Amino acid sequence: MTRFDPSGPLRGSLRPPSDKSISHRAALIAAMGEGETVVEGYLDAADTRSTLAAVRALGAEVTAAGSTFSAIPGESRPSDAGAPAALRIRGVGLRGPRPAQIDVGNAGTLLRLLPGWLAGQDGGSWTLDGDDSIRQRPVDRIAVPLRQMGAQLSCREERLPPLEVEGSPLQAAGADVERHAGEGAGMSAENAPGDRSRGHDDARPTEIVLHPATRLEPGEIAVPADISSAAFFVVAALLVSGSEVTLDDVGINPTRTGLLAILERMGAGVEIEPLGERGGEPTGRLRVRPAPLRGTEVGGAEIPLAIDELPLVALAACFAEGTTTIRDAAELRRKESDRIETVTTALTALGGEVEATEDGMVIAGTGGLRGGAIDSHGDHRIAMLGAVAGLASSEGVEVHGMDAAAVSYPGFESDLVALLNPRA
Repeated sequence: MTRFDPSGPLRGSLRPPSDKSISHRAALIAAMGEGETVVEGYLDAADTRSTLAAVRALGAEVTAAGSTFSAIPGESRPSDAGAPAALRIRGVGLRGPRPAQIDVGNAGTLLRLLPGWLAGQDGGSWTLDGDDSIRQRPVDRIAVPLRQMGAQLSCREERLPPLEVEGSPLQAAGADVERHAGEGAGMSAENAPGDRSRGHDDARPTEIVLHPATRLEPGEIAVPADISSAAFFVVAALLVSGSEVTLDDVGINPTRTGLLAILERMGAGVEIEPLGERGGEPTGRLRVRPAPLRGTEVGGAEIPLAIDELPLVALAACFAEGTTTIRDAAELRRKESDRIETVTTALTALGGEVEATEDGMVIAGTGGLRGGAIDSHGDHRIAMLGAVAGLASSEGVEVHGMDAAAVSYPGFESDLVALLNPRA
């Protein structure tokens, strides 16, 4: 149990940890390449260590540039775990992964993306399994479109891990791919003949045509700071009186910045200073100060742009004036926990007025939270939400299972302390 008491202002600047989503993808793309790829700023966290262990199991060589890195078997975990790391990954090529048992840990992104690459191999078999949380996360949205392309997949109860993959010829031409499964099927397109495929956004149809590749060339990939991790400090600075926080090198790809648009509609004044591109991704400096908030409606096309930050929208809504409604977000029920239920339970326990719906939440803003105790249920984002709630509450919050934060942000508590106790 970790306690977070009402705090004074958060002040200072920091670079949040590197982007977890991009780190996963960088390692997989490097493993699919022929030759050595340098990945600058790879996130060292539990989820991304699972991805590096997976690509090593498939035959890729992973070495750290200049220091130990905890994701590499046999090397010690450094004291600054969570800091950006430079890695060299020598890939096995599109057709080179060796058969293996893959432990994805708690990494849902890895479970979603990896089968697309493996399914189109010329033979071979792989088993993807993970922790108790992963074993409850449905994989049918991955399995169904891949089966439509000819993949041989099997899973428990037709929808739950472990997922068994048998390499077989694929035919992707004309395949319809839903948005949530798009990247996994897209990775399979590298190994399947024909031009394809079509994706569907929840609000509007989109079409992306993928052409098969014979090889991926090595290169360099730079990973910016993760806006999903920065989001906790954005909301903390908005809610705690007197705060002024600067967040550097944050990825501001418009497909990831839905939270900022929602908060702006609620009355927040988050200043964004563009810093150019890092690894092909636009980055920026965020400056955040407190602001009075008002309720809003959240739904439709903006949900995919803020899906991981919606728990923080709910927290901010507790401090707002008026009612906030989050809808079209049933995807929250398929995360590390059922985040509709865990967020509703947690905020209600802290004095909030929150009602769960089938696909979202309705939050009656009361201007604040009393405090109390919550359980993270092993969900890293619920753990960190509890910490932020504690700082802004009137009585403090005890978080059971705070260690879950290490899944994406091993240094979260130390960074929080640094902003609460800035150097003179």
